[in-house]
Amino acid sequence: MTEKEFAKKSDVSGSKPREFRVGDLAVYPAHGVARIEAIESKVVSGEKHDFYIMKVLENNMVIMIPTWNVDSVGLRDVISENEIPKVYEIMKKNRDAPIDSQTWNRRYRDYMEKIKTGSLFDVAEVFRDLYLLKLNKDLSFGERKLYDTAQLLLVKELSTAMNSDEGTILSEIESLFPSGGHL
Repeated sequence: MTEKEFAKKSDVSGSKPREFRVGDLAVYPAHGVARIEAIESKVVSGEKHDFYIMKVLENNMVIMIPTWNVDSVGLRDVISENEIPKVYEIMKKNRDAPIDSQTWNRRYRDYMEKIKTGSLFDVAEVFRDLYLLKLNKDLSFGERKLYDTAQLLLVKELSTAMNSDEGTILSEIESLFPSGGHL
């Protein structure tokens, strides 16, 4: 699908995709906060396209995203300061249903889908659920990896949004949970 075809297909509301500039911070789903390092033009399949060249802050991975494809990949701004209390509220809430009523692989799929949405609110839910689950039983290997990923995404974005160090944010998050156990 060409850029023009995609723009026609996705432009139902008439809104343009978010435009980022070099130096901007953005969140790429499942990878976290990244900095726009450059905007480059490249020829792909005989057509010229502009790409955001991004470097993920956590691991320096470089990602290329077509500028016209920002919405479909879920690239978004770092959470705003006025949305941060909502993230903390999500982590404070207890779940209505027992967390371990599903098999571990079903939970894993559900949690992975939430992480892939790129929403920090969804990531906070995954982190909360897995944190509470690990208080009662050992997490499977896959769940432990998801827990670590959710923690990393949560702490990195919150520390970026609040202009605070990650250790302080981690301490704040730990204080929201029972038993005061160390993550």
